[in-house]
Amino acid sequence: MNSFAIQFEQIMTVVYYIQSHTNLPEKGIINTINLLNDGSTVPFISRYRKEMTGGLDEVQITEIRDFGKKYEEICSRQKTILSSIDEQGKLDIVLKEKIESCFDMNQLEDLYLPFKQKRQTKGDKAKKMGLEPLAKMIMSQRGGDPYVMADKFVKGDVIDEEMALGGAKDIIAEWINENASARARVRTLFQRKSILVTKLMKGKEEEGAKYRDYFDFSEPLYKCASHRFLALYRAEREGILSLKAQPAKEEAIESLERFFVKGNDACSDLVAEACKESYSRLICPSLENEIINEAKEKADKESIKIFSTNLRQLLLAPPLGAKRILAIDPGFKSGCKVVCLDESGELLTNVNIYPHPPQKETEKAMSKLFQLVQAYKIDAIAIGDGTAGRETEALIKKVRFDRDLDVFVVNEDGASIYSASSIARKEFPDFDVTVRGSVSIGRRLMDPLAELVKIDPKSVGVGQYQHEVNQTMLKNALDDVVISCVNTVGVDLNTASPYLLSYVSGLGLSLAENIVAYRSENGKISSRDELKKVKRLGDKAYEQAAGFLRIRDAENPLDNSAIHPENYKAVEKMAKQLKIKVPDLIGNEGVLKDVKKMDFPEMDSYTFDDIIKELKKPGRDPRKKAKVLEFDSRIRSIEDLHTGMILTGIVTNVTAFGAFVNIGIKENGLIHKSNLEDVYVEDPSKFISLHEHVDVQVIEVDAPRKRVGLKRMN
Repeated sequence: MNSFAIQFEQIMTVVYYIQSHTNLPEKGIINTINLLNDGSTVPFISRYRKEMTGGLDEVQITEIRDFGKKYEEICSRQKTILSSIDEQGKLDIVLKEKIESCFDMNQLEDLYLPFKQKRQTKGDKAKKMGLEPLAKMIMSQRGGDPYVMADKFVKGDVIDEEMALGGAKDIIAEWINENASARARVRTLFQRKSILVTKLMKGKEEEGAKYRDYFDFSEPLYKCASHRFLALYRAEREGILSLKAQPAKEEAIESLERFFVKGNDACSDLVAEACKESYSRLICPSLENEIINEAKEKADKESIKIFSTNLRQLLLAPPLGAKRILAIDPGFKSGCKVVCLDESGELLTNVNIYPHPPQKETEKAMSKLFQLVQAYKIDAIAIGDGTAGRETEALIKKVRFDRDLDVFVVNEDGASIYSASSIARKEFPDFDVTVRGSVSIGRRLMDPLAELVKIDPKSVGVGQYQHEVNQTMLKNALDDVVISCVNTVGVDLNTASPYLLSYVSGLGLSLAENIVAYRSENGKISSRDELKKVKRLGDKAYEQAAGFLRIRDAENPLDNSAIHPENYKAVEKMAKQLKIKVPDLIGNEGVLKDVKKMDFPEMDSYTFDDIIKELKKPGRDPRKKAKVLEFDSRIRSIEDLHTGMILTGIVTNVTAFGAFVNIGIKENGLIHKSNLEDVYVEDPSKFISLHEHVDVQVIEVDAPRKRVGLKRMN
């Protein structure tokens, strides 16, 4: 077979593997793999290479990338296993083909199990005593008295027939355990019929009070919801509960006996005993650990999916835009830290006010706020939703400003993380954490995406059991979300921070910092083409990044659109054909409707449609506009609530079991998924979104436990 044929066969193997898990078209998978291998990013491929992929979206391209990596991991494991067995001199052609054609990691490990280097086992000891021939005689089940057979092996360390038969059973038990087909049968039983059972650990009643519902709990493992499994998993890690997951023991052993027991004589009875021992001592612990790990991985994926959905909605939350903001980080004893920001988010001034107890300098604080709004021409006010947030909001509404101002309550989760970070210290080296936190609150109102990219996504308060899930999987998934959001919105090349620029397709932090350094030295970048002058920004990085960067007031208006520079000539041809200039083409829907695809045979339909769509509304921010939410002025604490109340709130978190809603008090209320709609709700995220303004009815108030139950009003 020539090298091209070998290469093609290898490519098709990975393509078939990916296709078996995704059902995506072969051509799309092949071209996506080639593009990824050539250094293209997921956002770039999904936006600018639709003609090659057949219009695959970011989710599908990410699937191809991730299953491609999984395939590489399996191939790497195959090579390790083959090398290990070959070094032992036990690799034959049949086994080699079995391993090379196996792409299920569990089955691969089953094939390797008989050859795996391990500490000396009972079976190993029995073999050293020369009992393997006896084990083979018994395993063959061809009749005869086992004791008569065993008598020939009573010598050396083997003191009697019982010891000989015991050693033979140990060897047979390990053969049973190492049989890949038998393990597969029992594995299927574990996957389909395992019962998850939890028990309280002795003396942990008080410490584990929050897990009281699970002190003596059982349910089929396949029915266990992801959030419940992760809660139980956490409880086990904390030493509160024990966690087991097994099918009925009798059914599992019967499955092994049907596979191995061939007769009805004394030897068959010994093989049946070996089946019981093999299951209890070897197979059950191994497969139980495997099945719990699989359940954990499944729960992790579901939890990460929820986290990713919430994070996307958080990052794409409506921005207020380039406005002058007065931002307040509220507090009681320590006062309220107030900052004023200009349209680009630069700090103009900062002061402390003390309107609340114990100081209660209310009039002085109101006067100062009035002066700041007037002096810095403030357009809107942002108030953190933490301690003293509602009291500060009430104070603001008492001030008679000289202009109409919208007042926004801003989620401040993660602001303290940012304020103490190296990024914040670099941005504001001369100010303390309280000033930095207030600036972050104000900037979040202006542009949530630009500000939140500076914070570890795990710290923004929209996850579910994020500390229990696989941290590598979580980080990779959340990084994908941030990258997707940044490139979906686009980035202003001349105002973006290096942290925001670093998520642009093809850049990274090093090139982002080089762009900022170039801006500092040369002033504003006037065109996308000028990017090529940035240190170490080569042709590939330019190709990947250019379409996602925006330049306001550029000489070429296409530089402020999502049209890639590689398609500028096509747009110029359109304008020429219509006998107008490119600037007159932009936003001119009346003219654009007359542009026909047939006049541009060199252009694929995907690119043509995208160009026309972008020319109609160039550089449009896909996010909605920020809206003011007014909480009920009667409600300040959980004590003010009573069942039946109708309130307006904002969704702060969506989980597998429902949605949490800020109704203007410290404690968020929960809309359980059973109270979300009049129909059965499996996935709450399909019915409600982060930051959504909702009308709710209070259906339960548990002040001692600080819990509020809500029902969504339709």
